[in-house]
Amino acid sequence: MSLTELFNSTFSEPLTEQIALSASGSNRRYYRLRNNEISVIGVEGSSADENKAFIYMSKHFDNKGLRVPKVLAQSDDYMLYLQEDLGDTMLFDYIAEGRSTGSFSEWEKSMLRKTMRCLAQIQVIGGQDFDYSQCYPQPEFNERSILWDLNYFKYCFLKATELEFQENRLEDDFHAFARILLKPQMNTFMYRDFQSRNVMIHNNQPYFIDFQGGRKGPIYYDVASFLWQARARYSDEIRQELIEEYLSELRKFMTIDRAEFNAMLKHFVLFRTLQVLGAYGFRGYYEKKPHFLQSIPFAIDNLRILLQDNSSDYPYLVDVLRRMTELKQFNEIEMRKPLVVKVYSFSYKKGIPTDDSGNGGGFVFDCRAINNPGKYDRYTKLTGLDDPVIEFLETDGEILTFLEHANALVDASVSRYIKRGFQNLMISFGCTGGQHRSVYAAQKMAEHIHTKYGVEVRLIHREQNIEKVLK
Repeated sequence: MSLTELFNSTFSEPLTEQIALSASGSNRRYYRLRNNEISVIGVEGSSADENKAFIYMSKHFDNKGLRVPKVLAQSDDYMLYLQEDLGDTMLFDYIAEGRSTGSFSEWEKSMLRKTMRCLAQIQVIGGQDFDYSQCYPQPEFNERSILWDLNYFKYCFLKATELEFQENRLEDDFHAFARILLKPQMNTFMYRDFQSRNVMIHNNQPYFIDFQGGRKGPIYYDVASFLWQARARYSDEIRQELIEEYLSELRKFMTIDRAEFNAMLKHFVLFRTLQVLGAYGFRGYYEKKPHFLQSIPFAIDNLRILLQDNSSDYPYLVDVLRRMTELKQFNEIEMRKPLVVKVYSFSYKKGIPTDDSGNGGGFVFDCRAINNPGKYDRYTKLTGLDDPVIEFLETDGEILTFLEHANALVDASVSRYIKRGFQNLMISFGCTGGQHRSVYAAQKMAEHIHTKYGVEVRLIHREQNIEKVLK
């Protein structure tokens, strides 16, 4: 069965439009499916067990009155499902200005407070009558899952730094760390990947998505995940304010001692930071995804602050982490922060790319006036990276004149940005399908900037799922 067949068997009007959506770090593929009456999100999952977990959780939370996307239909083999379309606004983008400046407006803080209250509700109310045997891959937060994450950090991040350490002593402290994390036994739902990219803003309310990795576990993990998210840039003052909001809601369901809460939370903040660094190492160093590499300096900064509090519970681990944060490559990243230029190709049908630097975006060039090779059958399966399409565009010549003008505009900004010490510039080229003209133009622009200025250029052909870093 295809998503089209699932859609058509679920709704009275047939599917008229299918738009691929960004999957970020997920192995699932997302599509916006539409007809004249309805818009839903179609999901192609790579694991039937993971999909079953999400579908069970979504229905359970929805029955409890919690804000999650409703599951509308699923295939018999659980490899496909349809869910409610909550729009395109992630909390991560909603608070972009605050993340950029470190100063959050009242309306940004208001949404963050709502989110923290909803977190307490999904942990406690969502955990009531929950069948944890439905979870995937683990039903609960246990020693095995803790050690998986700590070793994920060790093998995917720590070893990549080439720092010398005694593995047996580190393993001893991993086990000591795990014992501390397992002290709080709570019959609550642990979201596990609770961060601002997994919160959608819909009808001015936060809705939670991507909770399929959730399981039974302590409340501290999700608080740490959210408030110490590497690129969120929450000040300690904001964190404390949001913790108070969270505890105020949580006290409706249980007795909480603030001092005990803070003491245990510190351990989970450190644990979550190491787990995140492991993920950044794997996604960035091994899968070569630049978005994750960009977040490493922010996580290292968080780690430096955490290590200011001495811990005698796992002293060798703390020593290794301190030496790791003092490595030259991380100090250089923190001090230099040179200009990085992002160049996108995109389809206007799927919207202009979001600027995750928080600076509001830069140049957007419309390539739709240029003669389109996509209207000819022989080019429909090719892109602007393929020689026949390149030959068509360059022989026609319109795109060359177009790029001359675009280069002149961008060159002026790149020169000034370098002189003024700016760190981010975003350039986007759009066309109808994001396949031919915009891909060619973005590729040529990225090569031009890299050759002329020698700065790092991150090239993203969004609709082709191609990312490349020119250093």
